[in-house]
Amino acid sequence: MKYFIVFCFAIAFTLQASAQKIRGVVVDAQTQAPVVGASIRVKGSKLGTSTDLSGKFILAHKNKADSLMVSCTGYGTCCIRCDSSLTVQLKPVIAGLEEVVVTAGRQEQPRKDIPAAISKISSNTIREAHATAPYQLLNKVAGVYMVNLGNEQHTMAIRQPITYNALYLYMEDGIPIRPTGIFNHNALYEINTDGIRDIEVIKGPASSLYGSNSIGAAVNFNTAKESVTPAGQINVQGDKYHYLRAGIQGGLTAGKVGFYMAGYATHQEKGWQDYTDFDKYSLSAKVSYPLGADSKLTVYGTYNYLNTQTPGNLDSARFYNRSYSSNQRFAYRRVNAFRASSRLDHNWNDDNHTFLTLFYRNNSTGQLPSYYISDVRNNKGQYLKSTGQINELSFYSFGLLAQHTVKLNFMHSQLIAGIYLDNSPSSFYANFLNIKKDIAAQYYTGYINTDSLIDNYKIHLFNAASYVQYMAEPVKRIKITAGLRYDLLIYNFDNRLPPLKTKYKQQEHNRYDVLAPKLGVTYDLQKGRGVYANFSMGFQPPETNTLYNSRQLTPLKQATYNNFELGGWTSLFSQKIRFELTAYYLQGKDEIISLLQADNTTQYANAAATTHKGLEYNLLVGSVKSLAFRIGGTFASHTFNEYSEISAGKSIGYNGHQMTNAPKWIANSEITWKPAFIAGFRTGVEWQHLGKYFTNAANTKTYSGYDLFNLRTAYRISSGSAKGLEVWFNVMNLTNKLYATTVTGNSYGDTYTAAPPRTFSLGISHSISKL
Repeated sequence: MKYFIVFCFAIAFTLQASAQKIRGVVVDAQTQAPVVGASIRVKGSKLGTSTDLSGKFILAHKNKADSLMVSCTGYGTCCIRCDSSLTVQLKPVIAGLEEVVVTAGRQEQPRKDIPAAISKISSNTIREAHATAPYQLLNKVAGVYMVNLGNEQHTMAIRQPITYNALYLYMEDGIPIRPTGIFNHNALYEINTDGIRDIEVIKGPASSLYGSNSIGAAVNFNTAKESVTPAGQINVQGDKYHYLRAGIQGGLTAGKVGFYMAGYATHQEKGWQDYTDFDKYSLSAKVSYPLGADSKLTVYGTYNYLNTQTPGNLDSARFYNRSYSSNQRFAYRRVNAFRASSRLDHNWNDDNHTFLTLFYRNNSTGQLPSYYISDVRNNKGQYLKSTGQINELSFYSFGLLAQHTVKLNFMHSQLIAGIYLDNSPSSFYANFLNIKKDIAAQYYTGYINTDSLIDNYKIHLFNAASYVQYMAEPVKRIKITAGLRYDLLIYNFDNRLPPLKTKYKQQEHNRYDVLAPKLGVTYDLQKGRGVYANFSMGFQPPETNTLYNSRQLTPLKQATYNNFELGGWTSLFSQKIRFELTAYYLQGKDEIISLLQADNTTQYANAAATTHKGLEYNLLVGSVKSLAFRIGGTFASHTFNEYSEISAGKSIGYNGHQMTNAPKWIANSEITWKPAFIAGFRTGVEWQHLGKYFTNAANTKTYSGYDLFNLRTAYRISSGSAKGLEVWFNVMNLTNKLYATTVTGNSYGDTYTAAPPRTFSLGISHSISKL
């Protein structure tokens, strides 16, 4: 008997000794970043595993002759021979033509599981565009018009008219760039675009997960990951109007520590438009460290500095004469924006994942705004004087975001629960200026600081939220998603101006809270087809600069929005063609607007109700004989349900009128050619269309919109001693079209934000990686 036992142990030992452990890492072939959750399977068997939080895997297998199948959503499948040590490079598929991974739930999940209109700008699209500002990327998204205001300044129109209101939520890795109550329509100049992996646009209210202001859309910038193998790039570009930009980025993993860094500097002097010099410096860094196979710590920091001259808008005479001169030479904007975060991820098991993020912000914006420079006239319209202001807003934040996800056996369901805390003290002051003016030349020559304060206050902002989202599959391929979020917003206001006689607004405590639901369903029809429907609710609390400025006398409450949405997608010819269509109906009430008063001053009030409805479409055609094509856009209607203005002392109602600055048709299309007989060469033509819109609420004045063409050409060397070298040549506004990115109406006529004339830009970069 003892010989039999010894024999059995010997056999077991021999089998164990003959088995081998295959160790490897799966990386993105373009960025060399780790691919988390990739599937590794032995071909022809059920044996397999998946990559951990660092993209690594271990698989016990004895037959070196077998092959491994490596796959992940958003990447092509790779088949390799077994080896004891592997680095597997997965190539990303063309975004939009295959099932892509999105982070709408602050974690990666297939697009087909999400009952909402979501678009993704892939890392490949970002790399090939060589954009000098975010609008050149975001305008590729169906239903998005990001308005170029010059020098990375911007505003937005997504399911809304062109607006400066706080109806969008801008995020970086799922964390809001700015706290609630301190929205800035220019916030994306606080992003380092060279450090971005991809961009996601979640259209419509997304309050059940993200909170306030995500009415038109939530825009999330996912930052680049650390590189498993050493990778880097340097690049330089410039244009004929003295715009210069230089950048560097790269990363590596040394031992267990992963590192990534990206930065760029821009400088413009004597550009196409008078008084538009600017400098911007951006730097981001990320360090990751695995705390075992199931935990990972990631620390991230970014700093962005912008110093720009602001010329102001043009009147119709200067615009149509292409006279881009400024009527002053002293307005400016200076921004310092620093953000840092530390995120801990932990996989408790295959079904439970938790992450916790601590974040910090420190931001200041000082400016002498051109839009506050104005003339004071008497009742007869005679000129008296000119005024303006200088102001500065600053804030810092300490915050926490924690989320747990659990997969349940019951109906293949998943539960997400999280909490969000944001403590953000802020301060603001505005100082009155006397503006000097040459009346004959209609030119503002300078200013005198009067030391007379317009505003001077501090605010303690606190936002606490909890949310839950449950997704279940009660019937095969039908998934139901239900979400609920409770937000509590507290503003404590401390006025530093001398007490007024009425003691009004010396100290205030304002509280806003809301319970925002979301309900949606998706039906996967398979073979690249599916439909979805959802209801969601959004809310917008008053902004602090609206609520607490010294001229505001009317208390404000939050605005609310109800959204109904129906959409679907289909693929044809083995995913070569993909078409997406979404219909939405969005109603807002108690909207916060600026109303002209009888004494010619303005007051904010909850005095508008609106309806927004439209169709968003997106057609993508994959490479056919080296050609690829896409077209996306929106047909929309934005109307006033309740709205009035005071004119000549009388209130005039505009119920049923189209909203101002609300184009009915927005479209963006592009055709790209990558000939097989010239490896590494590509060229493409992009078409941007903005339809006609009204510039006044009476719907008597219009701007005709525009059609714009851009050309992008590049050549990348993929082999030999010059491997990784790329040269590109872009022509923006190919036909030298005269157009304005936005036109604003007022009682004295329309003003125009002029767009650049035809611009030639040339760039060169060199990449080092294991591509």
